[in-house]
Amino acid sequence: MNRTLIALVAAIVVLGGVYLILNRTTPEPAPAETSVSTAPAAPHAVPATKPTPAAPAPAASGSAKKPRTDVPAPAEAPVPVAPAPASEAAPETGTLRIDADVPGAQVFIDRQYVGATPATAANVKPGTHQLNVSVEGYDGIAQTIDVEPGPRDIKVRFKEVRLDLKATVVHKHRMGSCQGRLLATPQGLRYETTDKDDAFTASMSDLEVFQIDYLEKNLKVKLKKGKQFNFTDPDGNADRLFVFHRDVEKARDRLKKGDAPAQ
Repeated sequence: MNRTLIALVAAIVVLGGVYLILNRTTPEPAPAETSVSTAPAAPHAVPATKPTPAAPAPAASGSAKKPRTDVPAPAEAPVPVAPAPASEAAPETGTLRIDADVPGAQVFIDRQYVGATPATAANVKPGTHQLNVSVEGYDGIAQTIDVEPGPRDIKVRFKEVRLDLKATVVHKHRMGSCQGRLLATPQGLRYETTDKDDAFTASMSDLEVFQIDYLEKNLKVKLKKGKQFNFTDPDGNADRLFVFHRDVEKARDRLKKGDAPAQ
C-alpha cells in the first residue's frame, strides 16, 4: 500500500515538473531583417600566391651605409648580326663587248673570228691582243689592246678619219736640198726641217697640188698661195712615197665627204 502511494506521489511530482517546463514563458527573438543586395556576387576567391620573402636588411650600424655604385649594370644581350654574303670570286679572264658605228662589222681577235658587231668575246686571257675589225666600204681597223680581268666595252668608229703617217724625205731646191720629215694627220700636212724657210704646216684644204710621180720617184706638194715642194725618198725608194701619198689622198676624200677627223 505504501509503495503504491509513493509511486503515485512520485508520478504526480514528475508530471507537475513537466507541466511547469512546458508552460514557461520565454520571449521569442525578433526575426532578423533581410536586405537584398544589388551588388554582384563575389567571385570565388583565388588563393593568393605566397609572397617571396624580402632579403633581410643589413644590420644597422653607427653610420648608414651608402648604396654600392661599383656594381656593374647587367649586360645587354648582343643583337645578332646576319653574316655578310660571301663575295663572288674575282674574274680571271676578260670579257670584251665590241661594237661599231657601222653595223655588221666583222670582228677578229688574234686572227680568231668572234662575230659581227655587236659582238662579245668571253674568256679572253689577260695580256696584249690584236683586234681587227672590218666592214665593206671602209678601211679595216687594226689595233693592239690590253685585256684585264673583267668586262670592257670597245667602240670602233669607221666614220672617223684616222691618219698618222711619217715619212723621211729630201726637198730638192733649185740650188741644193734639205732633209726633213713629212707628217700627215686628219688636221693637215706638216714638214719639219732644220731649214726654217722651208718648214710649213698646212691643212688638207690648203694643199693645192698633191701628186706622186712614181717613175720620177717624186712627190709634188704645192700650197695655196705658197711654195712648191719636190720631195724624194733619201734611199730612192718610190714605194714609201707612193703609200704615203695614197693614204693621205684617202683621208682627204673622206674629209671632203663629211666624215669627222679623229681627235
